[in-house]
Amino acid sequence: MRDSLKLKAIEVCNAKIEKKGSNVGLSFYAFFANKNDDPEALMEVAEWWIMTHKLDHFEKAVKIKKMIEGIP
Repeated sequence: MRDSLKLKAIEVCNAKIEKKGSNVGLSFYAFFANKNDDPEALMEVAEWWIMTHKLDHFEKAVKIKKMIEGIP
C-alpha cells in the first residue's frame, strides 16, 4: 500500500480512536468518501486488507494502525 494511503489510514484510525475509544472497529471503507472517486486506491487498500492480511470486514482501529506502522 502506498505511503499516502498509509498516512490517510493512520489519520482515520487516530480520529476514530480519539472519538470513540480504543475498542472502536472500522472497515477499509472508512478511509474513503462515500463515493467511488478513486477506484484504484480503493482496490489497493482492499487488496492489502483482504488478500494480503486476510482481515475480517471490521477490525479494531488500534490493530490496523499498529499493522500499518509496523508495530507487532
